[in-house]
Amino acid sequence: MNTPPKTRVEPKDWVPLVQPFARPSLWRSLGQVLTSYLPFLVLWYLAYRALEVHWGLTLVLDLLAALFLVRIFILQHDAGHGSFFRQRWANDLLGFVSGVLTLTPYGYWRYAHARHHATSGNLDKRGVGDIYTMTTEEYLAATPWQRFSYRVYRNPFVMFLFGPVWVFMLSYRLPLGYGGDKPQVRASVWWTNLALAGLVAFVFSAFGWKAFLLVYLPVQYFAAMIGIFLFYVQHQFEDAYWEHDPRWEYLKAAMEGSTYLKLPPLLKWLTGNVGLHHVHHLAPKIPNYRLQEAHDRVALLQVAPTVTLADAFKIAFADLHLYDPEADRLVGFRDVAARLRAGADERAA
Repeated sequence: MNTPPKTRVEPKDWVPLVQPFARPSLWRSLGQVLTSYLPFLVLWYLAYRALEVHWGLTLVLDLLAALFLVRIFILQHDAGHGSFFRQRWANDLLGFVSGVLTLTPYGYWRYAHARHHATSGNLDKRGVGDIYTMTTEEYLAATPWQRFSYRVYRNPFVMFLFGPVWVFMLSYRLPLGYGGDKPQVRASVWWTNLALAGLVAFVFSAFGWKAFLLVYLPVQYFAAMIGIFLFYVQHQFEDAYWEHDPRWEYLKAAMEGSTYLKLPPLLKWLTGNVGLHHVHHLAPKIPNYRLQEAHDRVALLQVAPTVTLADAFKIAFADLHLYDPEADRLVGFRDVAARLRAGADERAA
């Protein structure tokens, strides 16, 4: 992992540079819709037909379909930022339809995700649309039950194996989180649930219960797992930016709190350039298909921490779960335990 020196980036330096890329192309956007939805539907159907051959082949096709579902989520993501089409209604239509497929209420998610962009790396505004991170002081002051709960939450096996079920299949079905008190946000959940119920009924009636259990659910699960993994490794690396108000800076949060995840070309395409996360956080109005162009042409955007796919797996399973203000980096539970033992030894001496 390559982490360049931290720099201060002022609005006057970057706004004129990235504005030219924040213009969607109708034909490129429509092309992405076609190359995302069509392969997804074809692979889903092939996975269903593969049940006649062997369930193992079905699971392989499920995984391939899940990758295209991740790509559909990226389209929904761009629509939520208003960067995919020029017209608001077109973004909202694509976002809603995609949200039904990804189990994500579009309006509900869009509201919380906007908060994530506005507060990423802000120690005073954690807990909305992010992976919740305690400071070392908070962890040491927590009760044994709070520590245990946090350690379970941050366990990678819980995060990546049970997280998809909890986040996408359960919690998104009720508007209990941020913005749940707003009628339009609540409505987005109920309308998505209604459409989702119709979709599930169609799957059962047209393809049967085996297709639901061995195609529909695994595709959703695999896609959610991949999505959580990508989001985690792009914000939870050792030197990620964290700061309290009023010292928190939006630009630093974007350029120093998000990674440049360099993926192989095919994965890069399937994930809609999500690896250029620092560019997206800096300028969310840039559509996914112009992020690479912006990165390559604007030197200012080439200073983010660079992470390879191998690095990403190391980050996902590393003991980096607490922000240490003194060290200005993420540390692990073992580091805190060692600090406690050292303090106890000094007191005993």
